Amino acid sequence: MKFSSKEVKQLKIFVLTAFGLPILMGILMGYSYFKGNDVSIFANAHMYYPAAGVMLALLVTGGKDQKLPKKFYFGFLAATVVMIAVCIASVIMPDLYWVMLGQYPIIIASIVCLILLLLEKKEVRSCYRLKITGRKNARSALYVLLFFALYLLRLTIGSLLGGQMDELIALFTNPLTYSIMFTLILNFFFSFTAFFGEEYGWRYFFQPLLQKRFGMRAGVLLLGIFWGLWHLPLNIFFYSPDTWLISVLVQIVTCISFSIFFGYGYLKTENIWVPVIMHYINNNMIAVVSGVEAMSDQVLKWSDVVFAVGLNLIFIVFIFSKAYNEKRQEVSSEISSGV
Repeated sequence: MKFSSKEVKQLKIFVLTAFGLPILMGILMGYSYFKGNDVSIFANAHMYYPAAGVMLALLVTGGKDQKLPKKFYFGFLAATVVMIAVCIASVIMPDLYWVMLGQYPIIIASIVCLILLLLEKKEVRSCYRLKITGRKNARSALYVLLFFALYLLRLTIGSLLGGQMDELIALFTNPLTYSIMFTLILNFFFSFTAFFGEEYGWRYFFQPLLQKRFGMRAGVLLLGIFWGLWHLPLNIFFYSPDTWLISVLVQIVTCISFSIFFGYGYLKTENIWVPVIMHYINNNMIAVVSGVEAMSDQVLKWSDVVFAVGLNLIFIVFIFSKAYNEKRQEVSSEISSGV
């Protein structure tokens, strides 16, 4: 099925923002990296670009009479601009402790955006898949719990194959681990904008458009590839500078598997907060299990690509679920019309 002229315009604005900004900021990130500066703040800002692209696309093509969640949209766009400004400031004043300073804009943005979201009318939030409560909340919680269970299963299998079961047992028999995990629940409300930034772009906007054009399964697989390549500047300058090509391949494998499962959860619940919370769990459990430092300067081997494929089969198999058999192209029209 072909795109409408309105969808083509929206898609152009989205691509220029969601993929153009990472390229431009990636150049600056590379400059800062080769200067020996901390570039972690660029990774945080990177997460805001997809949703910013969606919001710009809908604001530009929305028309005067369309009921858009403008308070929330403008608040999020302002937060994106602030994150970009903080990245630039980190290059100009590299001696400041940006690992800590970079968290404050995220916290403030999350508090402000949550307030702005609550100020929007319920029908407006519902039209743009921003509703917080609803009849499917119990179902949504079950899919989040399913992801967490599968995440732990994948972690256990990986630890067994890697000979690290003793470390995993020690981690989950330590009461401090559960204290940290509990704080993650509270911390979500102070950092959700970063994860919403990706998922509102990928799941709410890009997924239904790709599925409309290429079909339910091919669309979500293509999304995973695009999502993986979108991380390229981070792979080169943050995640794994010395083995960045392997990092890119592992990233694509991971993004395809999560694209399938996050997309599955979104299709089954029609709740954008489901993939947002799944994404939040994934990123923060990495810090719980391996430590924050494990996110950067990884040295990978080619065997890690095969290992990633094997471990992520636990999510990849959901491509055969009935959710991807259904014809849901009508979701794409909801993006354009907001109804």
